[in-house]
Amino acid sequence: MVFGKMERQYRNVFREAGIPEEEIEKRLREAVHTFFYDEEERVYHTAGDDMAYIEDTGNHDARTEGMSYGMMMCVQLDMKEEFDRLWKWARTFMWMDEGENEGYFAWSCAPDGSKNAYGPAPDGEEYFAMALFFASHRWGDGEGIFAYEREAKEILRACLHKGENGRPGEPMWNRENHQILFVPGSPFTDPSYHLPHFYDLFAKWAYEEDREFWAKAAETSRRYLAAACHEKTGMSAEYAHFDGSPVYEEFEWGQHGYFYSDAYRTAANIGLDYGWNGIDAGQRAAAERLQYFLGVTNRENPYMVYRIDGTPIDMPALHPVGMFAATAQGTLAIPEKLDGEKLSEEAERAKEWVERFFREPMRKGERRYYDNCLYLFAYLALSGNYRIW
Repeated sequence: MVFGKMERQYRNVFREAGIPEEEIEKRLREAVHTFFYDEEERVYHTAGDDMAYIEDTGNHDARTEGMSYGMMMCVQLDMKEEFDRLWKWARTFMWMDEGENEGYFAWSCAPDGSKNAYGPAPDGEEYFAMALFFASHRWGDGEGIFAYEREAKEILRACLHKGENGRPGEPMWNRENHQILFVPGSPFTDPSYHLPHFYDLFAKWAYEEDREFWAKAAETSRRYLAAACHEKTGMSAEYAHFDGSPVYEEFEWGQHGYFYSDAYRTAANIGLDYGWNGIDAGQRAAAERLQYFLGVTNRENPYMVYRIDGTPIDMPALHPVGMFAATAQGTLAIPEKLDGEKLSEEAERAKEWVERFFREPMRKGERRYYDNCLYLFAYLALSGNYRIW
């Protein structure tokens, strides 16, 4: 694929680690089957003749997080039918066409499509938009809601311009500091929502008047991630202030100033961004630090809740497989290839993470949804199959 004047190369880190190609492909087929089709373990469910949803099996609902993740997986895997089914379900049941959040998607719906809430979650919108752009470029645009590029541009327009010119509601990005918000109108952010690798592409493909904003958002997010990830552990908090410091306020739904479920995605995002773009604003080292902390300093019992300085909280991780997978995906932020004769300590450690992840099975049972989302994303990324289209 040609992007600008540069042909991108996508690392197959499994192959670098010495794993045979046929084994890599076999495991990918198995993971996709488990996620989408296995009668016992799938989270993808068809609905009627032409729709489908991704179930959060721990909460028994469908979320914009999972729906947009599923669409991204499908476009990466060239699964157009499944992509269109998910998009039609999201656009039919989740999209809001009136009120304060008109133009956004309700973050949670019941499996029958009824809305559990009328508020949006910005990570869903950014993944919807990116998956739709990729679908447009990979498969071409259709009609109506399947005019993928137009739909993507309209999502991003809503994200930036709500509240302007009499339009009700609040934007999903702070227009002054270029940072994504935890929810529209909130005075803080979520480090794992920061996707500079997406914003670089939005700066090329969004409506012309918004491209400068997205270019600045990409630069801002890389610097932000460097600030939000602890200088020793590489951990970020689930919710953080605009300077990167944890939000320790106790919310009615719990404490989110710790390295906990949302925060696992931060290292994975840093890895994918560096793998796609090779740009380091100080954020790259966080992936190395996290692999060291979880793989060396706290190797005996790594799957706990932590303060970002590494102080353990007496709680087990709710999503240990997701934590493991996302940390392994951070290997893409380590520039050194893993097939050299003499590797640095960082690369040796990364190779061990990759080898262990390759042997790690997907999660089973009630809480498998989030873990297996992060698992499949990590597998796509580490096998060179998470690409720009």
